[in-house]
Amino acid sequence: METEAFLAQTEEDTAALGRRVGRRLRAGDLVLLYGELGAGKTVFARGLAWGAGFRGRVASPTFALAHVYRGGRLTLHHLDLYRLKTGELAELGLDELLADPRGAVAVEWPEAGRPWPDRRIEARLSHVRGGRRIVLRDRRA
Repeated sequence: METEAFLAQTEEDTAALGRRVGRRLRAGDLVLLYGELGAGKTVFARGLAWGAGFRGRVASPTFALAHVYRGGRLTLHHLDLYRLKTGELAELGLDELLADPRGAVAVEWPEAGRPWPDRRIEARLSHVRGGRRIVLRDRRA
């Protein structure tokens, strides 16, 4: 179980770290993004999508609940559970998304969801003096 901490001084640093993780994603991977409002979860997810090979615009799925980014070596399903109402997680079809043979899943606000599989990557983003602290924990092994 690998844990690393990073200081991202800019939004670009946050996206670059997400891209680095996105390049290592495999089908079936789950990335849980923790952090308060404005901590950079969506920016990190943008990097994940770009690292997986997507080349378009990545936006917060807060109001849509989910976005899908295709066109790269891997499809990224990007979910935001912040505004989730009881029962809506089942409607998102998370089990099917995790079973996508060409896809990985990134979840913002996972604390609003269910018990998550042990096999996952966690990214914990927080504001610190000089930028954002990002702690990555890879629990896929």
